[in-house]
Amino acid sequence: MSIVGFDAVSVGYNGREALAGFTDEVASGEWLGVIGPNGAGKSSLLRAAAGLIDYTGSISVGTPLETISGRERAKLVAYVPQEPLIPDDMTALDYVLLGRTPYVGYFGTEGPRDREIVAGVLARLGLEEFANRYLGALSGGERQRIVLARALAQEAPVLLLDEPTSALDIGHQQSALELIAELRHTQGITVISALHDLTLAAAYTDRLVMLNNGEIVASGTAAEVLTANRLGRVYDVRVNVTVDPEDGSVVVVPRRSGP
Repeated sequence: MSIVGFDAVSVGYNGREALAGFTDEVASGEWLGVIGPNGAGKSSLLRAAAGLIDYTGSISVGTPLETISGRERAKLVAYVPQEPLIPDDMTALDYVLLGRTPYVGYFGTEGPRDREIVAGVLARLGLEEFANRYLGALSGGERQRIVLARALAQEAPVLLLDEPTSALDIGHQQSALELIAELRHTQGITVISALHDLTLAAAYTDRLVMLNNGEIVASGTAAEVLTANRLGRVYDVRVNVTVDPEDGSVVVVPRRSGP
């Protein structure tokens, strides 16, 4: 089971509370989208779940994550950061193989099974041609896909995504999100993602949580959360929100303020 529980999770930086008492439960196989303006607490929530920053409260995936080692945590939770550190002098293949680190002994090396898993992930993301190229020679979008491949190679039941498609063109955005959706349905992966593109968030997630100033201001389906009035208050924007009466899909389009 990959149910993710958040119990009163709070994060602070230099005396400022970035996330205030976040409580939620993400069902096994569910895709939760976390939305909100810059500084709302989205990245803090994901970084806390990944074990990268200190927090109060508890986060669990079957067991409280704060009670287990980082190595064991990495077998449960994979994380794609918004701005990953990528070594220019490492090949894409070697970088993606790092996703297998939690399963390799302290003095061991990757085995045939690890390489098979990595090859499969590279193939699914259309990255085979980049396997032996250095990361420094790849475009921003190609490197972002390699980072996603590393996380998927980790084979953790929970996948945390912080703006995973921000550097991708529309075709690769859809390709990456469709792959995540496929893995969610075939392997039961639980996904928690922060997305700025509200229409994409509505299209791929089961449920949205909107944060503002570190607090939950709305939670529910895309149609329930993404109302023009709420978006206007939280984001300080003018938008049109269209909900398709047949399939319930939601489209958010900014409106100009002037003529």
